[in-house]
Amino acid sequence: MVTWMRPCVAAAAAFLMFSPSGLKADDGPSALTLKQCIEISLAKNPLWLSAEEDYRASLARVRQAKEFPQPSVEYDSDLQPSLLNFRQSGESYLGVSQTVEFPGRRALRGKIAAFESREYSADRDLLGLEIVFQVKAAFYSVLLAGEKRKYAAQDFDLARDFLEKAEAKYEAGDIAKLEVVRAGVERSKAATAVKLAENDILLAKARLNYLLGRTKLDPLEIRGDLVRASVAIDREALIERAVRARPEIARAKAGLDKEERRKTEAVLSYLPDFDLSLSRHRIDGEMTTWDFTLSFPIPLLFWQPARGRIAETRANIRSLERQSEDLANRISLEVGEACFNARTAADQIVLFEKEILAQAADVYDLILFSFQEGEIGGIELIDARRSLLEARKAYADALYNHSLTIAALEKSVGGSLEGDDDD
Repeated sequence: MVTWMRPCVAAAAAFLMFSPSGLKADDGPSALTLKQCIEISLAKNPLWLSAEEDYRASLARVRQAKEFPQPSVEYDSDLQPSLLNFRQSGESYLGVSQTVEFPGRRALRGKIAAFESREYSADRDLLGLEIVFQVKAAFYSVLLAGEKRKYAAQDFDLARDFLEKAEAKYEAGDIAKLEVVRAGVERSKAATAVKLAENDILLAKARLNYLLGRTKLDPLEIRGDLVRASVAIDREALIERAVRARPEIARAKAGLDKEERRKTEAVLSYLPDFDLSLSRHRIDGEMTTWDFTLSFPIPLLFWQPARGRIAETRANIRSLERQSEDLANRISLEVGEACFNARTAADQIVLFEKEILAQAADVYDLILFSFQEGEIGGIELIDARRSLLEARKAYADALYNHSLTIAALEKSVGGSLEGDDDD
């Protein structure tokens, strides 16, 4: 084959039997959409369910932190004439006592627990983003495997047609037996490629089944399209959105607020709680009286632990502030890279659809016509057919890569992009 033709053929597939509508998966009534797959995964994924329970437990701890100290009932029996002779004791006390926390301490404890709960909520949301990304990647992998299976079948048809033409030309005495043997080998290779492509579909579906909380061999049909609608990408706007929406930002803010409240709690440790008690005092032979007691500790000897707690929280606050700065910078870099990858993938598809595919179609038609006219041998046609298959796969890979980069961009931003259709 002429040297300059090879890059064109190898670059992309011909438009033969090829259009965006041919990139859709099974459209049967039981086929799952991407949105349905995501919903199923979030409903059944063990890690997500575990994160949900962790969050519920954190909410329960908020209620626990706001609980009041329990009152105590006290009974004291003195001067008993015999062991456990309560009725003839010379003196007894019956009362109730209650610890009253310094004002603000209970509410502060609840706020600390609430901020911890927000951290758990952010961790759950972050896990949700990862699960959604993994489901999207697995869903697109099934679509890609299906496309490559279709191309392998088309390649098998071309190989079988080549064998039929070679046999006809051999019977007419136009080519040697070697050409027929070579054509037979190519058909066998193409048949093997079809089986391998079918195995790839099974593996891709097994991965998606795993993410859906199903056994790997459960029947699975999906409905979707590798061809994605164009998405407007404004790098600065997406970075600003990510800094607001990413769960890591919410977690960092909750952690910082929690440490601020812990510092306040450490300061309040200098202030004492109060113990109140009221008791009925009975002395044999005398008038029954009532006793009231108010007590509170004086933390003169415990100032060092409080100072240590305050110093610890201040250091934690400074550390979290630095981590928040690094997190914002890291998110900006991540979104920027995702934007660049998405744009590059979109440009690659445009290049395939506007230039390379049309050129590849013309070159393949030319080579096929030349073979039929006896101007070239079977080797050139075999090479052209292989290049055609590689080009078709390359275009499917480009579509898959574009879908995956959009999914990665959505993950980096913290939610779906406007105009993106997950149905």
